[in-house]
Amino acid sequence: MITQKQKTTIIFAVPALLLAAAFFANLLMKDWNWSIFDFIVATVILFGTAFFVNLVVLSNKTFITKVLVSFVILLIVCLVWIELAVGIFGSPFAGN
Repeated sequence: MITQKQKTTIIFAVPALLLAAAFFANLLMKDWNWSIFDFIVATVILFGTAFFVNLVVLSNKTFITKVLVSFVILLIVCLVWIELAVGIFGSPFAGN
């Protein structure tokens, strides 16, 4: 059985690994061109998401409620990330 501490560690390890992969891709690939601001925004988004998913996991709700709320959080994050990357909604924050 996985303890709460192990769940929290796993939840926060995922964004750390994603950021590490992005960092090394930025160093090794010429087409990957993130600035320090891009890394700051990605860090806030990914660790913010991990924080809220961790709150949901630690809550006293049923399993299905936790899964649904976590899914909604991840869906919102995906839409924000896509909007920042390519601008599917045409907001002022849209990427190219």
